[in-house]
Amino acid sequence: MVKHLSDKNEVLSLISNSPRLLLDFHATWCGPCKMLTPLVEQLAEEHPEIEVIAVDVDKSPELAALYEVFSVPTLVYFEKGEKVRQQAGYRPYPSLLNFVNL
Repeated sequence: MVKHLSDKNEVLSLISNSPRLLLDFHATWCGPCKMLTPLVEQLAEEHPEIEVIAVDVDKSPELAALYEVFSVPTLVYFEKGEKVRQQAGYRPYPSLLNFVNL
């Protein structure tokens, strides 16, 4: 299940306490985000071992700035609290799986 969060401290706590976590930075007005959202939801449903957090950049600009999110969608993948990779733009499902080491 995708968790929709905007509280910076809550997100940072989850990052540090989750073995594997994907942050999905998006915006309601973003066309590519609307295309990516169902794929991120599918990933969360099929792979519960990965914590998936959706962050609306308009509701959490401080968190977006912390991760230098300049365009949406942007995905940031963490393992054991450490950022592994970050990339902006839409990606098809096979590429999304590869992004999170599946």
